[in-house]
Amino acid sequence: MGGIIWLASYPKSGNTWTRTFIHNLFLNPDKPVDINAISQFTLGDGEKDWYEKEGGKPFEEMAAREVAALTPKVHKAFTEAYPDSVFVKTHTAIGTVFGTPLITMDYTAGAVYIIRNPLDTVISLADHYGLDLDGGIKMLNNLKGHSPAQKGKPGGNIEVIFGSWSGHVQSWMPFSRQHLYIMRYEDMLEAPEKTFGGLAKFLGLNPSKERLAKAIKFSSFDVLRKQEEEKGFNEQSYNNEKFFRVGKAGQWKDVLSKRQVDKIVKCHYQTMKQFGYLPE
Repeated sequence: MGGIIWLASYPKSGNTWTRTFIHNLFLNPDKPVDINAISQFTLGDGEKDWYEKEGGKPFEEMAAREVAALTPKVHKAFTEAYPDSVFVKTHTAIGTVFGTPLITMDYTAGAVYIIRNPLDTVISLADHYGLDLDGGIKMLNNLKGHSPAQKGKPGGNIEVIFGSWSGHVQSWMPFSRQHLYIMRYEDMLEAPEKTFGGLAKFLGLNPSKERLAKAIKFSSFDVLRKQEEEKGFNEQSYNNEKFFRVGKAGQWKDVLSKRQVDKIVKCHYQTMKQFGYLPE
């Protein structure tokens, strides 16, 4: 039994991109890993099937307090699913619900935190959840931000609590720096060898330059979007046509109004300043 390595981010910040890179790096395939097979190494902490297994009854019959109480058991089950450490995708903020931690540190080995400029994040967020831009900003700024449970659907997720963008970021920052690797979405785009190479090193790997370059190429936005166009993506939202939209930084300059930019900056000023996201 190993521990959980959390792949953590606020929604629409590059988590799927990171997971795809990890699969291509570990498997070292001759062609890009199928985007619909990236659950091979990475689990999702919101998948309600795990809660039904540990709770012994359908998710629809569980009260919110029951779901919260099952969280540590589900996280323990994650560690028993593989003989070594296990990667688990999460959009959950670190906090508690009904007195139960949302992230169980007793079963945690480390974390990778992916962060993206909220001015760009909000555009993807609004598209993903079927909101207009002002609705996306309201969600981004909401201290009680969450994704509701998907009841009555096969598979689906429990309620995922992520709070506001800056609240989510700051909830993960007290994490031991020895066991936390922070990746900026913008650095993944502009300096992929350094950024993804640093991730590989954090995970205790020392891939050759060729293997690293291939994993970066096989998980590039163009490759992911082409795969989605050819065969779809099983994590795509019901609210939009594409999961992989643009894959660029700075799109907010052509999309958001000054009023919208000011509203985001006012709410998240300190965290944006900390990570170099304040508009010039």
